[in-house]
Amino acid sequence: MFSDSEFALIAREIKARTGYALTREHASTIETRLMALQRRENLSSVNELIAAARADGRLWNAIAEAIAVQETRFFRDRALFQALRSEIMPALMQRRGKPLRVWSAGCSSGQEPYSLALTLDALRSEGKPGGEIVATDYSERLLEKARAGLYTQFEVQRGLPIRTLITHFEKVSDLWRIADRLRALVRFEQHNLLTDAAHLGPFDLVVCCNVLPGLDPAARTTVLENIAGALAPDGVLVTGAEGVIDAAGAAFSTLGDRIGVYRRNAEWRKAA
Repeated sequence: MFSDSEFALIAREIKARTGYALTREHASTIETRLMALQRRENLSSVNELIAAARADGRLWNAIAEAIAVQETRFFRDRALFQALRSEIMPALMQRRGKPLRVWSAGCSSGQEPYSLALTLDALRSEGKPGGEIVATDYSERLLEKARAGLYTQFEVQRGLPIRTLITHFEKVSDLWRIADRLRALVRFEQHNLLTDAAHLGPFDLVVCCNVLPGLDPAARTTVLENIAGALAPDGVLVTGAEGVIDAAGAAFSTLGDRIGVYRRNAEWRKAA
């Protein structure tokens, strides 16, 4: 287990790189996640990994990647994806009259952006414009998995109806790979949400679920301002019920009465 000084160092470095606010209750989870990294680095213990990071600061990025991993699955919030398919995306398509540009912010190993791709594909099959997705994450290791589009039986069973699996995935040995036409809808890029994202946009829709709750207030404000800067003037941000925006989200106002769905305030302009 970490000493107090080791944990304080880890918390400080992770907060600086990702904005995540770690507390002592996270210690056992952190240690478990770092054990795999420790083995990859051929070190004898997590404590030795921390000592190595003190000597070689480049290791902190790998440590941050390991700690910042977010739990994910296909169609994680089914009610939210139903709203995207039946209300939010069609309304945006009607206003735009062209394919949507969608940002999956904090995409982890790809289940969220591929769920969005399946949703856009279903709308396109109904004669609607469809769209394209830019998916970003802090972790290049997770992005490599996402780009491959390969998932275990356990991963596809979490959220995917069997009909969707059979129709849109192919069996590759003991794994499942999402169809190439759906992979082609998603472009994966490494990006830290604490940095400006205007170069990625503009986007009609940003989906940023299960990211905001773990950030400290200052980091949350920064992330929301960066998202606002990459959104079209009347663009929509979806955070889900777990990412409800408080006063930190001055750039956004609620859209209707749906929890976790926001419109960028038209008069907002990102400060220089």
